[in-house]
Amino acid sequence: MPQPPEEWLRQADYDMDTADHMFGGGRYFYAVFMCHLSIETALKGLTEKN
Repeated sequence: MPQPPEEWLRQADYDMDTADHMFGGGRYFYAVFMCHLSIETALKGLTEKN
């Protein structure tokens, strides 16, 4: 069952918060990865059809 677009966008926001925490802790590689994941997830939410 597909997730509603709002759920994808909520998850993208959560991933971006995680990236911010990783960046603050000096975990730059993982911060970049979480930013990448957040962008992919947000795009999925913006293009998802119900």
